[in-house]
Amino acid sequence: MPRSTAEKRAAFRELHLAGCFVIPNPWDVGSARYLEHAGFQAIASTSSGFAWSTGRPDNAVTRETVLAHLKALVAATDLPVNADFESGFGRTPEDVAESVKLAVATGVAGLSIEDSTGDINTPLFPIEEAFKRMKAARRAIDETGGDTLLVGRAENFFAGVPDLDDAIARLKAYAEAGADCLYAPGIQTPEQIRAVVTAVAPKPVNVLIGNNSPFTLEDMRNLGVRRVSVGGALARTAWGGFMSAATALAEGRFDGFNGAASGATLNGLFGQ
Repeated sequence: MPRSTAEKRAAFRELHLAGCFVIPNPWDVGSARYLEHAGFQAIASTSSGFAWSTGRPDNAVTRETVLAHLKALVAATDLPVNADFESGFGRTPEDVAESVKLAVATGVAGLSIEDSTGDINTPLFPIEEAFKRMKAARRAIDETGGDTLLVGRAENFFAGVPDLDDAIARLKAYAEAGADCLYAPGIQTPEQIRAVVTAVAPKPVNVLIGNNSPFTLEDMRNLGVRRVSVGGALARTAWGGFMSAATALAEGRFDGFNGAASGATLNGLFGQ
C-alpha cells in the first residue's frame, strides 16, 4: 500500500537523525522510478537536470513548470522527495512564503531555499535579507503543517564568492531562522566539510558530490555529514552517454550504443 505524504515526511526526517545516506537526484519520472527500484531511501529533484530535459539552462524554468514536475515526481514513487526549489521563486520574503506553500502542496518531503540572486554583480542576497527569506520559508511550512523539512543553502562556492567564513555565517543564520538541514554546495576538502559540520551542529549537513571523487560514503560519515546529494551529476552522466553516441552516429558509426540498457529490461522495470 502506498505511503501517505505524512508517512513519507516522517521517514525523511528520521533519515536525518543519525548516520549518513545518499540522496540521488533524478531529472524525470523514469529516473525517479529507477532510483526507487535501485533501493535508495529518498530522492531529490535537480533544477539543472530537469531544466536540461526541457531544453533550457539551469534556473530558467518557471515556477509553475517546476511545481508540476515536483508533483509528478511525488506521484511516481513511494520515496520521500526533496525539492531543489532554487531561490524560492521570489525576491521578497513574502514571495518566497507564497512559493513555499505551493511547493508543500505538491507533497514533497523537503525543500531547499538558496541565497543566490541570479545577478552577476551581486550574486548573493545580503545575509540579513537572506535570513528573512529563510524565516519566511519556515513560517510558510509551519502554517501548512510543519512536517516538511527545510534545507538552507549558502551558494558562496557556486556563485563565485568562495568565502568559507561567510558561508558558515550564512548557514548559522539559516539554522537560527529555522532551517532543519544546512548545505553549502561546492565545499570539497575535509577541512571545509568538517568546519561546516562543526559550525551548525547538531543540525544535519548535506554535502554535494557531483564529480568523480576520492571520497566514499564512509568518509562522509566519518566527517559528520548526514546526507550526500549528487545534483545534476546523474543527468550529466546520461547526457554524456547520449552525446557520445549521437556524435558517433553523426560520424557514421554505431559503436556509441555499447553499454546501452536493454529495452526488455526497461520495459520490465516500468511495467511493474
